Amino acid sequence: MEPRNDTRISEFFLLGFSDAPALQSLIFGLFLSMYLISVLGNLLIILAVNSDSHLHTPMYFFLSNLSFVDICFTSTTIPKMLWNIQSKSKVITYEGCITQMYFFVLFAVLDDLLLTVMAYDHFVAICHPLHYTIIMNPRVCALLVLVSWILSVLNSLLQSLIALDLTFCEDLEIPQFFCELNQVIQLACSDTFLNNMMIYFTSLLLAIGPLVGILYSYSKIISSICRIASAQEKYKAFSTCASHLLVVSLFYCTSLGVYLSSAGTHSSHSSATASVMYTVVTPMLNPFIYSLRNKDIMRALKAFMGHLKKCP
Repeated sequence: MEPRNDTRISEFFLLGFSDAPALQSLIFGLFLSMYLISVLGNLLIILAVNSDSHLHTPMYFFLSNLSFVDICFTSTTIPKMLWNIQSKSKVITYEGCITQMYFFVLFAVLDDLLLTVMAYDHFVAICHPLHYTIIMNPRVCALLVLVSWILSVLNSLLQSLIALDLTFCEDLEIPQFFCELNQVIQLACSDTFLNNMMIYFTSLLLAIGPLVGILYSYSKIISSICRIASAQEKYKAFSTCASHLLVVSLFYCTSLGVYLSSAGTHSSHSSATASVMYTVVTPMLNPFIYSLRNKDIMRALKAFMGHLKKCP
C-alpha cells in the first residue's frame, strides 16, 4: 500500500533523542544548562562591547553582532525541544515547523556570513594596516552587516516559500529535535527537484562561497605574518586571528559532520546528536573562545560586573 498524500496536515513529530523515560530529565537538564550558558555568555559579550568605548571598533562590532545571532540561533530550536520534553510530546504544528525552519536557515546562514565578514576585517587589519580606518569605516561595517542580513532573509524566505508548496505523506516523523530543511523535504510526497536544486545552489553560494573567501583571506594573512621580522609582532598578529580561526573551524567541521552523519546513517538519534554540535555547542563555546584569549574583552567584562555590583 502506497503512502497517502495529505495536503492538510496539521503537525509533524520531532523524534529527537532517546525515548527512555529515565533519560528525559537528564537531557532536559543538560540542554537547559547549555542554552542558559550560551545565552548568558553571548549576552555578556554584547554588554561588554557596548559598555566599553575602547571596544567600539569594527572587530568588536562584528563580534557583538555574531553574539546576537548566536543567541537567536539557539533560541530557534532549544526552547521548543525543552517544552516538548517537559510536556512529554513530540508534536510541532505545521505552521510552527515552517516558522522554525525559516528562522533556523536565516540565522545559520547569517552566522556563516558574519564569520566571513570578520575574516575580511582581519585581512584588512593585518595586510593593509595603514588603510584600515579608511577601508573599515563605520558606514562600510554597517553596510557589510546589512547585506549579510538581507542575503540571509531572502534565502530563508525563498526556501520556506518553496517548502510551502510541498505535499506530505502519512509518515511525518522528523529524525531531529527541530525542523531541519533537508529532513522536512525528504518527507514530501510531491516532486522535490526544485527544493533540492535550490538547496544545492544556495549551499554553493552561501556556504562554500564564504568558506573560499575565509580561506583566501587567511592565506593572505599568513603570508603577511610570515614577512613580519619581529617575533613579538608575529605572535600579536596571529593571536588576533586565532580565536576567529577556532570558531570558523568549529562551525564548518560540526556542520559538515552533521550532513555526513545524515548521509551515512539512518539512525535518527545519530543525526540529532550530530546536530547538537553546531546548533548548541558551537554558539555556547564562542563567548569562551573570544573572551578567554582576549584581554580587552576580559577587562570590559570585569569593569561591567564591577559597575553592576555598585548599582543599588
